[in-house]
Amino acid sequence: MTITLKVSENTKKEMEEFFADYKREKTPPYAVFQADDADCVVTLYESGKAVFQGMSADISAQLWIERERHLNPTKKVDVKNSETEKKEKKEVYVDPKIYHASCIGSDEVGTGDYFGPIVVTSAYVEKSLIPWLEELGVKDSKKLTDDKIMEIVPQIIKKIPYKSTILTNKEYNERYSLDMNMNRLKAILHNKVLVELTSEIKNYDYVVVDEFAKPYVYFHYLKESNRVFRNITFLTKGEDRCLAVACASLISRYIFIHEFEKLSSSLDMFLPKGASTLVDEAGEKIIQKYGADKLKEIAKYNFKNTEKILSQKEKK
Repeated sequence: MTITLKVSENTKKEMEEFFADYKREKTPPYAVFQADDADCVVTLYESGKAVFQGMSADISAQLWIERERHLNPTKKVDVKNSETEKKEKKEVYVDPKIYHASCIGSDEVGTGDYFGPIVVTSAYVEKSLIPWLEELGVKDSKKLTDDKIMEIVPQIIKKIPYKSTILTNKEYNERYSLDMNMNRLKAILHNKVLVELTSEIKNYDYVVVDEFAKPYVYFHYLKESNRVFRNITFLTKGEDRCLAVACASLISRYIFIHEFEKLSSSLDMFLPKGASTLVDEAGEKIIQKYGADKLKEIAKYNFKNTEKILSQKEKK
């Protein structure tokens, strides 16, 4: 994966300071530096072009996309993703029977973020609202920035019934175990919001879940649940194939952003999203300020970031 981001001088300066200890000895022509960031190689050029290459390029780049947006709020962020461009060329089959039907969709966010909760939402889209949602931009929901999400979701939730549930990281750490992995937690949370919404909404054609596990695995995770909703259509790339799933994703993201901002405010510090080395740095500052046990309240403790953060504490 290759992501290219055009950064301003203030972001460029921050990147130089941040990657000072991670620089490679050899630097490509016209580059300010080349550095290693987990499973990603970052190259910053004199022109202000920052190139992120590797398995975790999306995570590493996202942090600097957010910093560029934060430091230069009036400037449009210029970013290109090679994987997105490839995926756009591959057409995803959209079943018109599902896409143009009245559907309940379910999706989650926050499972890949060290800080911030897991949010799962089920949303009901009546088919008459599909043209309006397309006009808002929901059809291309993966292309929407957080700023755009904060702008359009208040309009969406005025017209679309939904149910959301928030699993804080303190609750996540209390429940996570060998028998209770991430996907099982997700299945339980999806089932919860689906049971709640289908109890109120009866006039739907399909219930669609963005597939994160095979159906038999999903229902196996729910074997101990008292009430299980079973009439589900599981779709990969559900956001592209069902606007109810896309709406569920956007509402979840909207709630996640609000919760993330509240957490940052309570700690009185900037918290990066994702799970990269910038997140590790924030974790080290939290330990210095609040102690190591604070991570058990605000972070997903089983993530590899915890080990890296604690090892840095021991070195100091």
